[in-house]
Amino acid sequence: MLMVMDIGNTNIVVGVHDGKEWIAHWRLSSSRSRTSDEFGIILGSMFQAGGVDMKAVKDIIVSTVVPPLLVPLCNMCKRYFGITPFVVTIGPGVKTGLNVLMDDPRQVGSDRIVNAVAAHHMYGDKGNLIIIDFGTATTFCALRPDGEYLGGAIAPGIGISTEALFQKAAKLPRIELIKPKMAICHDTIHAMRSGVIFGFVGQMDGIITRMKKELGGQAFVVVTGGFGKLMASESELVDVVEPFLTLEGLLILHKMNRKQ
Repeated sequence: MLMVMDIGNTNIVVGVHDGKEWIAHWRLSSSRSRTSDEFGIILGSMFQAGGVDMKAVKDIIVSTVVPPLLVPLCNMCKRYFGITPFVVTIGPGVKTGLNVLMDDPRQVGSDRIVNAVAAHHMYGDKGNLIIIDFGTATTFCALRPDGEYLGGAIAPGIGISTEALFQKAAKLPRIELIKPKMAICHDTIHAMRSGVIFGFVGQMDGIITRMKKELGGQAFVVVTGGFGKLMASESELVDVVEPFLTLEGLLILHKMNRKQ
Protein backbone atom coordinates (compact mmCIF):
# COMPACT_ATOMS: atom_id res chain seq x y z
CA MET A 1 0.00 0.00 0.00
CA LEU A 2 0.99 3.61 -0.59
CA MET A 3 0.59 6.40 1.95
CA VAL A 4 0.48 9.97 0.63
CA MET A 5 0.83 13.08 2.76
CA ASP A 6 -0.10 16.60 1.69
CA ILE A 7 1.34 19.00 4.30
CA GLY A 8 -0.44 22.35 4.15
CA ASN A 9 -0.26 25.45 6.32
CA THR A 10 -3.47 24.58 8.17
CA ASN A 11 -3.97 20.83 7.73
CA ILE A 12 -2.07 17.68 6.84
CA VAL A 13 -4.13 15.38 4.61
CA VAL A 14 -3.14 11.72 4.67
CA GLY A 15 -4.43 9.08 2.28
CA VAL A 16 -3.83 5.35 1.92
CA HIS A 17 -4.14 3.66 -1.49
CA ASP A 18 -4.12 -0.12 -1.95
CA GLY A 19 -3.26 -0.03 -5.65
CA LYS A 20 -6.88 0.01 -6.76
CA GLU A 21 -8.65 2.62 -4.63
CA TRP A 22 -8.36 4.95 -1.65
CA ILE A 23 -9.14 2.88 1.42
CA ALA A 24 -8.71 5.65 4.01
CA HIS A 25 -8.00 9.35 4.34
CA TRP A 26 -7.60 11.61 7.35
CA ARG A 27 -6.97 15.24 8.18
CA LEU A 28 -4.90 16.54 11.11
CA SER A 29 -3.75 20.03 12.04
CA SER A 30 -0.36 21.29 10.87
CA SER A 31 0.97 22.05 14.32
CA ARG A 32 4.63 23.06 14.02
CA SER A 33 5.27 22.24 17.68
CA ARG A 34 4.55 18.51 17.31
CA THR A 35 7.42 16.06 17.43
CA SER A 36 7.91 13.06 15.16
CA ASP A 37 6.69 10.79 17.98
CA GLU A 38 3.51 12.82 18.41
CA PHE A 39 2.78 12.60 14.70
CA GLY A 40 3.49 8.87 14.81
CA ILE A 41 1.13 8.26 17.73
CA ILE A 42 -1.65 10.33 16.12
CA LEU A 43 -1.31 8.53 12.79
CA GLY A 44 -1.13 5.18 14.55
CA SER A 45 -4.45 5.93 16.26
CA MET A 46 -6.00 6.93 12.94
CA PHE A 47 -4.80 3.74 11.25
CA GLN A 48 -6.19 1.68 14.12
CA ALA A 49 -9.54 3.49 14.10
CA GLY A 50 -9.79 3.01 10.33
CA GLY A 51 -8.91 -0.68 10.53
CA VAL A 52 -5.80 -0.20 8.38
CA ASP A 53 -2.57 -2.07 9.09
CA MET A 54 0.41 0.31 9.27
CA LYS A 55 2.74 -2.57 8.40
CA ALA A 56 1.00 -2.92 5.04
CA VAL A 57 2.32 0.49 3.93
CA LYS A 58 5.27 -0.15 1.61
CA ASP A 59 5.92 3.33 0.24
CA ILE A 60 5.29 6.97 1.21
CA ILE A 61 5.23 10.16 -0.87
CA VAL A 62 5.12 13.63 0.71
CA SER A 63 4.32 17.11 -0.58
CA THR A 64 4.76 20.13 1.67
CA VAL A 65 4.51 23.91 1.67
CA VAL A 66 5.63 24.02 5.32
CA PRO A 67 9.40 23.28 5.38
CA PRO A 68 9.69 23.18 9.23
CA LEU A 69 7.34 20.17 9.31
CA LEU A 70 9.29 18.14 6.78
CA VAL A 71 12.01 16.92 9.17
CA PRO A 72 9.73 15.66 11.99
CA LEU A 73 7.36 14.01 9.50
CA CYS A 74 10.19 12.32 7.58
CA ASN A 75 11.62 11.11 10.89
CA MET A 76 8.17 9.81 11.82
CA CYS A 77 7.98 7.87 8.55
CA LYS A 78 11.36 6.26 9.21
CA ARG A 79 10.64 5.37 12.84
CA TYR A 80 7.00 4.22 12.65
CA PHE A 81 6.86 2.85 9.10
CA GLY A 82 10.50 1.99 8.44
CA ILE A 83 10.31 3.97 5.18
CA THR A 84 12.24 6.96 3.86
CA PRO A 85 9.55 8.97 2.05
CA PHE A 86 9.82 10.36 -1.45
CA VAL A 87 9.55 14.15 -1.13
CA VAL A 88 8.09 16.09 -4.05
CA THR A 89 10.37 18.96 -5.03
CA ILE A 90 10.12 21.28 -8.01
CA GLY A 91 13.20 20.93 -10.16
CA PRO A 92 15.48 18.36 -11.78
CA GLY A 93 15.11 14.80 -10.53
CA VAL A 94 11.31 14.71 -10.16
CA LYS A 95 9.20 13.77 -13.18
CA THR A 96 5.94 15.71 -13.39
CA GLY A 97 5.04 15.66 -17.08
CA LEU A 98 4.70 19.46 -16.92
CA ASN A 99 6.75 22.29 -18.37
CA VAL A 100 6.74 24.96 -15.65
CA LEU A 101 6.98 28.34 -17.41
CA MET A 102 7.75 30.45 -14.35
CA ASP A 103 10.62 32.89 -13.88
CA ASP A 104 11.82 30.68 -11.01
CA PRO A 105 10.01 27.30 -10.94
CA ARG A 106 11.39 26.62 -7.44
CA GLN A 107 9.11 29.37 -6.10
CA VAL A 108 5.97 27.46 -7.10
CA GLY A 109 4.38 25.64 -4.16
CA SER A 110 4.59 21.88 -4.56
CA ASP A 111 0.85 21.62 -3.84
CA ARG A 112 0.09 23.73 -6.92
CA ILE A 113 2.24 21.49 -9.11
CA VAL A 114 0.72 18.33 -7.61
CA ASN A 115 -2.78 19.69 -8.33
CA ALA A 116 -1.75 20.56 -11.89
CA VAL A 117 -0.35 17.05 -12.44
CA ALA A 118 -3.64 15.52 -11.30
CA ALA A 119 -5.82 17.89 -13.35
CA HIS A 120 -3.67 17.39 -16.46
CA HIS A 121 -3.89 13.62 -16.07
CA MET A 122 -7.65 13.60 -15.43
CA TYR A 123 -8.88 16.43 -17.67
CA GLY A 124 -6.06 17.16 -20.11
CA ASP A 125 -8.35 16.30 -23.02
CA LYS A 126 -10.67 19.20 -22.09
CA GLY A 127 -8.30 21.86 -23.43
CA ASN A 128 -6.92 24.69 -21.29
CA LEU A 129 -7.34 24.13 -17.55
CA ILE A 130 -7.86 26.49 -14.62
CA ILE A 131 -7.26 24.82 -11.26
CA ILE A 132 -8.51 26.54 -8.09
CA ASP A 133 -7.56 25.34 -4.61
CA PHE A 134 -9.43 26.81 -1.63
CA GLY A 135 -6.88 26.21 1.11
CA THR A 136 -5.12 28.49 3.60
CA ALA A 137 -4.51 30.62 0.52
CA THR A 138 -6.75 30.49 -2.54
CA THR A 139 -4.61 29.59 -5.55
CA PHE A 140 -5.46 29.81 -9.25
CA CYS A 141 -3.33 27.93 -11.78
CA ALA A 142 -3.46 27.96 -15.59
CA LEU A 143 -2.41 24.96 -17.67
CA ARG A 144 -2.19 24.36 -21.40
CA PRO A 145 -3.32 21.02 -22.93
CA ASP A 146 0.31 20.10 -23.70
CA GLY A 147 1.28 20.40 -20.03
CA GLU A 148 2.64 23.94 -20.03
CA TYR A 149 2.13 25.36 -16.53
CA LEU A 150 1.71 29.08 -17.16
CA GLY A 151 1.42 30.35 -13.58
CA GLY A 152 -1.60 31.89 -11.94
CA ALA A 153 -2.79 33.98 -9.00
CA ILE A 154 -2.71 33.74 -5.21
CA ALA A 155 -5.31 35.33 -2.90
CA PRO A 156 -5.91 35.25 0.87
CA GLY A 157 -7.85 32.14 1.87
CA ILE A 158 -11.45 32.22 3.04
CA GLY A 159 -10.64 30.92 6.53
CA ILE A 160 -7.83 33.34 7.34
CA SER A 161 -9.74 36.28 5.85
CA THR A 162 -12.76 35.53 8.04
CA GLU A 163 -10.55 35.08 11.11
CA ALA A 164 -8.84 38.43 10.41
CA LEU A 165 -12.25 40.10 10.26
CA PHE A 166 -13.13 38.67 13.67
CA GLN A 167 -9.78 39.63 15.23
CA LYS A 168 -9.56 43.17 13.85
CA ALA A 169 -13.20 44.29 14.15
CA ALA A 170 -14.14 44.49 17.83
CA LYS A 171 -17.91 44.06 17.40
CA LEU A 172 -17.88 41.33 14.76
CA PRO A 173 -18.19 37.72 16.02
CA ARG A 174 -16.46 34.58 14.82
CA ILE A 175 -18.90 32.86 12.44
CA GLU A 176 -19.54 29.49 10.84
CA LEU A 177 -19.41 29.73 7.07
CA ILE A 178 -22.84 28.60 5.92
CA LYS A 179 -24.33 29.83 2.65
CA PRO A 180 -26.87 32.60 3.34
CA LYS A 181 -30.22 32.64 1.58
CA MET A 182 -29.88 36.25 0.45
CA ALA A 183 -27.21 38.83 -0.26
CA ILE A 184 -29.16 41.51 1.63
CA CYS A 185 -29.22 40.31 5.23
CA HIS A 186 -30.91 41.71 8.32
CA ASP A 187 -28.49 40.69 11.07
CA THR A 188 -24.72 40.83 11.54
CA ILE A 189 -23.94 37.10 11.33
CA HIS A 190 -25.85 36.55 8.09
CA ALA A 191 -24.45 39.79 6.67
CA MET A 192 -20.91 38.53 7.35
CA ARG A 193 -21.71 35.21 5.71
CA SER A 194 -23.08 37.03 2.68
CA GLY A 195 -20.03 39.26 2.39
CA VAL A 196 -17.53 36.44 2.80
CA ILE A 197 -19.15 33.73 0.69
CA PHE A 198 -20.63 35.81 -2.12
CA GLY A 199 -17.56 38.05 -2.04
CA PHE A 200 -15.19 35.14 -2.60
CA VAL A 201 -17.47 33.68 -5.28
CA GLY A 202 -17.28 37.05 -7.04
CA GLN A 203 -13.49 37.00 -6.71
CA MET A 204 -13.35 33.45 -8.10
CA ASP A 205 -15.62 34.22 -11.06
CA GLY A 206 -13.75 37.44 -11.79
CA ILE A 207 -10.35 35.76 -11.92
CA ILE A 208 -11.73 32.83 -13.96
CA THR A 209 -13.17 35.29 -16.50
CA ARG A 210 -9.86 37.18 -16.78
CA MET A 211 -7.82 33.96 -17.08
CA LYS A 212 -10.14 32.56 -19.75
CA LYS A 213 -9.68 35.75 -21.77
CA GLU A 214 -5.88 35.43 -21.49
CA LEU A 215 -6.12 31.76 -22.51
CA GLY A 216 -8.01 32.60 -25.69
CA GLY A 217 -11.55 32.36 -24.32
CA GLN A 218 -11.77 28.67 -23.35
CA ALA A 219 -10.80 26.76 -20.21
CA PHE A 220 -12.11 23.83 -18.16
CA VAL A 221 -12.33 24.82 -14.49
CA VAL A 222 -11.39 22.34 -11.74
CA VAL A 223 -11.98 23.25 -8.08
CA THR A 224 -10.60 21.58 -4.96
CA GLY A 225 -9.91 22.40 -1.31
CA GLY A 226 -11.94 22.66 1.86
CA PHE A 227 -14.36 25.33 0.62
CA GLY A 228 -14.36 24.14 -3.00
CA LYS A 229 -17.79 22.50 -2.99
CA LEU A 230 -19.43 25.51 -1.32
CA MET A 231 -17.87 28.00 -3.74
CA ALA A 232 -18.64 25.88 -6.80
CA SER A 233 -22.31 25.60 -5.80
CA GLU A 234 -22.67 29.37 -6.27
CA SER A 235 -20.86 29.65 -9.61
CA GLU A 236 -21.81 28.81 -13.19
CA LEU A 237 -18.17 28.91 -14.30
CA VAL A 238 -16.92 25.82 -12.40
CA ASP A 239 -16.97 22.57 -14.37
CA VAL A 240 -16.00 20.00 -11.74
CA VAL A 241 -15.16 19.70 -8.04
CA GLU A 242 -12.40 17.24 -7.06
CA PRO A 243 -12.09 17.11 -3.23
CA PHE A 244 -9.03 14.82 -3.32
CA LEU A 245 -7.23 16.34 -6.30
CA THR A 246 -3.94 16.71 -4.39
CA LEU A 247 -3.99 13.10 -3.19
CA GLU A 248 -4.64 11.94 -6.75
CA GLY A 249 -1.71 14.07 -7.93
CA LEU A 250 0.60 12.48 -5.37
CA LEU A 251 -0.55 9.02 -6.46
CA ILE A 252 0.24 9.87 -10.10
CA LEU A 253 3.65 11.33 -9.18
CA HIS A 254 4.47 8.18 -7.20
CA LYS A 255 3.75 6.05 -10.29
CA MET A 256 5.90 8.34 -12.43
CA ASN A 257 8.85 8.40 -10.02
CA ARG A 258 8.68 5.12 -8.06
CA LYS A 259 11.77 3.64 -9.75
CA GLN A 260 13.73 6.36 -7.98
